Amino acid sequence: MEAPAPGSAPPAATLATVLMLRVAQGDSAAFTQLVRLLERPALALAFRTLNDRAGAEDVCQQAFTRLWTHGPRFDPARGSAEAWFRRILVNLCLDRRRAIRPVQPLDAAAELADHRPDPEAAAIRADGHARLEMAMARLNPRQRLALSLFHGDGLSMAEIADQMDTTAKAVEGLLGRARIELRTLMNESPRT
Repeated sequence: MEAPAPGSAPPAATLATVLMLRVAQGDSAAFTQLVRLLERPALALAFRTLNDRAGAEDVCQQAFTRLWTHGPRFDPARGSAEAWFRRILVNLCLDRRRAIRPVQPLDAAAELADHRPDPEAAAIRADGHARLEMAMARLNPRQRLALSLFHGDGLSMAEIADQMDTTAKAVEGLLGRARIELRTLMNESPRT
């Protein structure tokens, strides 16, 4: 038995497969017929999968759009048009299910703790930042640069040494002295 020619339907092709081959060639009338043929079973399957009428309609519309845009990819030798379309539809339904996040009832939302810091904690943190900035401003410029590159930019001691034209061992000592000096300056800074 000879294999069917590319782009032609196999001998026992369904109406949907014949229409799909015409859709693959850009036949919009065949597409309209194919949508009418597959619409009801597609909507039923999507609704059973999603349990949401509006979502099922959206997914069916996406699936039919893909049917039209990906029509040239259809290969009747690999299966029927119905099976190919069903796979597209099921994949879209599963994607939509994964995207749905469970919703908490409003009563549960009232019990959620506020994770933002309270005003007192925010004030204490702001005071600490202000004292740190004042102390950093009073540091030796090389110490300030080393601390900024290490803690601010996350550079390694070797990278800082390259930037500052020195050795990694010298940077290590510079950072140690800078931390001691910074601690001393922060303890001297007036607290508000």
